[in-house]
Amino acid sequence: MTNTLDLAKTELREVNTTLQAAAKGKANEAYELTNPRGAHAVAVGLDGPISVTINGSTGYYCAGMNKEATITVKGSTGPGVAENMMSGVVTIEGDASQYAGATGHGGLLNIKGNASSRCGISMKGIDIVVHGNIGHMCAFMAQKGNLVVLGDAGDALGDSLYEARLFVRGSVKSLGADCVEKELRPEHIEILKDLLEKAGADAKPEEFKRYGSSRKLYNFNIDHAGEY
Repeated sequence: MTNTLDLAKTELREVNTTLQAAAKGKANEAYELTNPRGAHAVAVGLDGPISVTINGSTGYYCAGMNKEATITVKGSTGPGVAENMMSGVVTIEGDASQYAGATGHGGLLNIKGNASSRCGISMKGIDIVVHGNIGHMCAFMAQKGNLVVLGDAGDALGDSLYEARLFVRGSVKSLGADCVEKELRPEHIEILKDLLEKAGADAKPEEFKRYGSSRKLYNFNIDHAGEY
C-alpha cells in the first residue's frame, strides 16, 4: 500500500518527520508526496529502506543525506539534490540545478534530464548518471566514484580532481586543471555497462571517453606552479 502525503495540507517538517520515522523503522513502506510546489529540503535524512515518489518539482537540497532509501522526483530539482548522499537511489525525471550530488559518498543519482554547473563537486564515492548535458566545473575536486554523462560537458570538467572516473559520450568544452583523457580499458567498459543498465540509459559503453587525473597537482611541484 502507498501512503500519500499532501504538502499543500501538511507542513514540510511533519512530512519529513513521518518519512524519517518510517525509514528508521525499516518497514519498506512506500510514500507518495503530492503538491511539492518547489519546496526546499524535501525527503531529507532518510536512513532506511523506504520508497518515496515526489509528484512535482522541488527546491534546494531534495533527498539530501540519503541512506538506503529510493527516491524518485517526477519533475525537476533545485540546487544540491542528493547532497552528501550515502547510499540508495535518487532518480530525477527532469533536470537538476547546480551541484547535484555534491560530496556524495555512495549510492546512485540518476538524472534523466540535464544537470547544471558543479554536478558531482567533491564527490566521494557516489555514482552519478546524467542522461543529458552537464554545465561548467562539474566533478570539481572529485575524489572517488563515477560520473557518467550521455550528452555534452561544459567548461573545466574535472578541475583538480583526484581518483574519480569521468565518462562522457558527447563533447567536452574544456578540461579543468590536471584533468586529462585516459584510455577506456575493459574494466571501465564493465563499470559503464553496469551503471548504464542500472540507470536505464540507452547507450553503449564503447561510445564514451574516459577522463581522470594526471596527478600532477597531488604534491606541490615548482615546475607545475602555473597550474595551481
